[in-house]
Amino acid sequence: MKETLDEQSRISLIRYRLERADEAIEEAALMSERGHYNAAVNRLYYACFYAVQALLLQHHISATTHAGVKAMLGLHFVSKGIISIDHGKTFNTLFEKRHSSDYEAFAYCDKALVDDLTPLANAFIAQIKELVK
Repeated sequence: MKETLDEQSRISLIRYRLERADEAIEEAALMSERGHYNAAVNRLYYACFYAVQALLLQHHISATTHAGVKAMLGLHFVSKGIISIDHGKTFNTLFEKRHSSDYEAFAYCDKALVDDLTPLANAFIAQIKELVK
């Protein structure tokens, strides 16, 4: 049985998830500076993931898996035009790149990929923060 959060706990968890999103963006920059591009993509993905978790909590939408979070984002926000299709694609790309770099043999991310994804992840998180206000 899943525990239900009281309103104060829900608000605190939303704030915490957004703080974790900011921290993960910073971690991605550090990983990239050191040449750890797979780790940087991982942190970019998690930054966006934490932000989406905050958004879902804000709207009382439950998802317990990464795929579930992705599905709920698409169903409740991208398909309704609340979040742009481009931002939805950013999250999907990060989801796929993180998964392949963590679990597939010989999957490597490079500086160019991280440099391309970083501003997209930042814009994605910025839009979610606007929606969570």
